[in-house]
Amino acid sequence: MMAIVPNTTQPPAAANVAPTLSVRGLSVEFPTRHGVLVATRDISFDIQPGEILGMVGESGAGKSLTGMAVIGLLEPPGRLGGGEIHLAGRRIDTLPPKARQRLRGKEIGAIFQDPLTSLHPLFTVGDQLVETIRHHDKVSAQAARQRALELLLAVGIPAADKRIDHYPHQFSGGMRQRVVIALALAARPALIIADEPTTALDVSVQAQITALLRRLCREQGTSVLLVTHDMGVIAETADRVAVMYAGRIVEIGPVLDVLRRPGHPYTQGLMNAIPGLRQRAARLNQIDGAMPRLHAMPDGCAFHPRCAMAGPRCSQQRPPLAASPAGATVSACWLHQGGVAHAA
Repeated sequence: MMAIVPNTTQPPAAANVAPTLSVRGLSVEFPTRHGVLVATRDISFDIQPGEILGMVGESGAGKSLTGMAVIGLLEPPGRLGGGEIHLAGRRIDTLPPKARQRLRGKEIGAIFQDPLTSLHPLFTVGDQLVETIRHHDKVSAQAARQRALELLLAVGIPAADKRIDHYPHQFSGGMRQRVVIALALAARPALIIADEPTTALDVSVQAQITALLRRLCREQGTSVLLVTHDMGVIAETADRVAVMYAGRIVEIGPVLDVLRRPGHPYTQGLMNAIPGLRQRAARLNQIDGAMPRLHAMPDGCAFHPRCAMAGPRCSQQRPPLAASPAGATVSACWLHQGGVAHAA
């Protein structure tokens, strides 16, 4: 895991500019023989032009499902159960499948955890970039190849004029991920969904990739939804962070505020579980218990069975997102809404 070094840069000012992505009340559900399981519920957030929003949480929290719902790649029987998705002011969740497909690559790019799943092993990276560029822009093969070369240079591929004719297996894992980023940027999309883009890479390469994402966002104004379980990557890369638990956003705010003054007990647990560089302890802190399964979601706040500060109200009523007492975050906890977690 990367060290916690908060990103102190700020996205470019966007006064009176519509968000690149606006998600309101999004739910993802899975019909089964025993009923409908709701995997994510009432997810709402915005991403401004040039901004990186990190989405963090344990495995099964619903982070990747949210990203796949935005890009329109939910695996059946998964489906949207409610809510709205707007891209640059235009609603896209109600578009026909072919129209959603045209958005992918052209207006929404994607970077996934394993670059080998995004690259065809039998074609050179140059051929794949050229094909992607020509699919979205009506340009000549020569112009597309020049654009492909510029993209490889932009993402830091050394000797790009020679490597453009190499195959994916001739690149290291970090270089392959750079090629995937180049593919995601090929059509100059307004939004990129990056789902665990650094998980399979070592720490030094992770730092290079996160720095690359930050630079490209600043230079091109691209917005990024960065899905990860690694708070170090979030600290290094994101401008704001949304913390997910059991299919809901439980805290969201500027990355410095969430890391230094977490408002939700779950976020506090995540931060306490990260060892400090000067910390000497016999064992690491941990959050006792496990995330509830979809078919056994507890009443009230889903985190209350694992929360040391839970009161009677926490097991009876689900708290809405509201401003935390300290910092600029909002969190879903009764402790911040009346100061106590006792029943109303």
